[in-house]
Amino acid sequence: MQDICSKCGLPKELCVCETISREAQKVRVYTAMKRFGKVSTMIEGLDEKSVDIKQLVTALKTELACGGTYKNGTIELQGKHKEKAIKILIKNGFSKESISS
Repeated sequence: MQDICSKCGLPKELCVCETISREAQKVRVYTAMKRFGKVSTMIEGLDEKSVDIKQLVTALKTELACGGTYKNGTIELQGKHKEKAIKILIKNGFSKESISS
C-alpha cells in the first residue's frame, strides 16, 4: 500500500506540499560583517517544518565550497556568496519572487 501525505491526500511520490511551501516563503539573503572584518552571507526566513534545512545547508556549502552553519533560524555561510546563493536557492525550488536581497 502506498504512503499517503496527511496534508494534501496524495501519494508521497506525487506530493507537492514541500514545493508549494517553498514558493510561499519569504527568504532574505544578505551579507554581514563578522569579527575581524570577515564577510558572511546570511539566509533567513526559512520554515524549518516545511524545508529540510540540513539538506539545504549541505547543498549550499558543497556548491559554494565554503563553510557554514544553521543557527537561530539563519543559515550562515563563510564568504561573500549572495548572488550564487540566490541561484542555488532557485535551483532548489524557491521562487525568484520570494527571495529578497
